[in-house]
Amino acid sequence: MQIEFLGAADCVTGSRHLVQSNGTRVLLDCGMFQGWKALRERNWAPLTVPSHEVDAVILSHAHLDHSGWLPALVRQGFRGPIWCSQATHDLAQVILLDAAHLQEEDARRANRGGWSRHAPALPLYTVRDAQRALDQFRPVSTGKAFKPTPGWQARLTPVGHLLGACAVSLGDGQHQVLFSGDLGRSDDLLMPAPQTLPSAADVLLVESTYGDRLHPGDDAQARLGEIVRRTARRGGTVLVPTFAVGRAQALMLVLQRLKHAGEIPADLPIYLDSPMAQEATLIYHQHRRLLKLSAAEERALCEGVRVVATPAESQRLSRRKGPALILSSSGMATGGRVLQHLAALAPNPRNAVVFPGYQVPGSRGSKMVTGAREVKIAGQYVAVKAEVHHLASFSSHADANGILDWLRSLPQPPGQVMVVHGDPGAADSLRLRIKDELGWPVRVPQHGEVLRLATAPAAASA
Repeated sequence: MQIEFLGAADCVTGSRHLVQSNGTRVLLDCGMFQGWKALRERNWAPLTVPSHEVDAVILSHAHLDHSGWLPALVRQGFRGPIWCSQATHDLAQVILLDAAHLQEEDARRANRGGWSRHAPALPLYTVRDAQRALDQFRPVSTGKAFKPTPGWQARLTPVGHLLGACAVSLGDGQHQVLFSGDLGRSDDLLMPAPQTLPSAADVLLVESTYGDRLHPGDDAQARLGEIVRRTARRGGTVLVPTFAVGRAQALMLVLQRLKHAGEIPADLPIYLDSPMAQEATLIYHQHRRLLKLSAAEERALCEGVRVVATPAESQRLSRRKGPALILSSSGMATGGRVLQHLAALAPNPRNAVVFPGYQVPGSRGSKMVTGAREVKIAGQYVAVKAEVHHLASFSSHADANGILDWLRSLPQPPGQVMVVHGDPGAADSLRLRIKDELGWPVRVPQHGEVLRLATAPAAASA
């Protein structure tokens, strides 16, 4: 068996780990690179093997950096099954079609405006490509073994973080690989704590997004309430760029709690301006049994929230004056309707922009939370005079202690650990903690590295 690290080996995004054995290939995740331009350009490169030679894909969860390259893989010739949990399948339908639509629209906008270096600007993939990928999905039950392709056995184990998110156990009869996917928090607002994996592993691939830090001890709900009250008093609008899946639903829960506690104005208009978040919220309701919310909280999630349906309504909302709160995607301000709100609201010091959770380096969100006084939107620079806040406590990732606690829960130490899905500093910090505190063999792979596992010798005949 061998594992080739084709993404998320020197960064957080672009999750792709190609496992080969006995002439067959299984791809763990098929994510899109995000953040710095040098990383985004990797999205245009083919795999190191022809896409049609990949036999199957197993998704840990539906976030774009784990699933968003699937339409490109299909466009390049992949025709195999895509295995995942049922909730991941349902969310991926929303996420992939939205991503494809945005790429088509961005290409059209760049061609109209003439600000692309490419003539013509082309999308990475189309809505048709995304639909073809979705036709290849094969949802399976969590906790039950399945065969992703002949000669292999796999199992999905829920790990919190996002509706449907799972760790993946994958074996070829000789070796066992475990992949954490993205680990959730034990105190997540929506999802139960990560479950323990049921089996041991020759190799464990573990994420390290927050591998060098702990979640702040502050109360994110109280901080958000204070920001909203202060902004409303001066007549401003609070813009919250939010991930449409998971984060938007958690924020609506927090805002309901703040209203019911009288900590923000009861008559404050709250707008949900994200078609994808609206669809995702319906899926969360459909899978309510996977959530840790009470029945009453789940039913009241959207109570009093004004849904913005059309682009024209969204444009009018950008011009609205007076206190309000707008939830709009994307969460790192990399695309979507949030950009027009950012262009309209960021230059006014009465307003506030709140980024909840992790911001990939190189994204607009990352630039703003680190003090950028202007950002480029649709080819134009926009001044940032509004208050900018970063609520890191809203992250749905386990922090360094949470990752270590999950590792300690494994039935026995793995043969070796490969630290992935982290910026270099975070990955190396987690590597050192695993080495020093657990005493396990561990290292950080490089992008494109191949790890080969020795085949056990056949038993001698009597």
